[in-house]
Amino acid sequence: MAVALAGGALAGGGALAGCGGPAAPKFPVVVAGELPAGESWPGVYYNEVYGNLNIEQQGDNVVGRWKRTNESGWGELSGTVEGNVMHFTWTEHKYGAIGPSADIKGTGQFVYQKGEAAGELKGVYALDGEQSVANWNCVKQIGKKADINSITGDNPTDAPTKGDKWQ
Repeated sequence: MAVALAGGALAGGGALAGCGGPAAPKFPVVVAGELPAGESWPGVYYNEVYGNLNIEQQGDNVVGRWKRTNESGWGELSGTVEGNVMHFTWTEHKYGAIGPSADIKGTGQFVYQKGEAAGELKGVYALDGEQSVANWNCVKQIGKKADINSITGDNPTDAPTKGDKWQ
């Protein structure tokens, strides 16, 4: 699932414009800097649409999962970090959907910055085959430890039963 991005261009995964395939997303070119002093990538990051993004790290590799705040889907990402920059691929799964429209995929990048009260991720992402990008910004949740295994494909809207009646 991991496709490395370098300097804002796909490395080994995307077709070049003019070669018959779609052009790569137009990610901003960022140069990796140092991670802010006292900060680290692992943790839980909040976005009002995508909910809590849980990120875990092993060496230069990262994995993460999120569940949308409206509980319409959940996603997972994997990628690499260099200093304060993360490049990743992602897949989002829609609850209750079956077939080709059940999953959407793409690539993205985050830049870790020190915010006023906590770390912040300034990010962009794109759908596979698309040039346009959208913002994905998050704020690190102080004191929360990432637990990617807590986010699964289990449908959160399944109502529990009590006896023979739905609650």
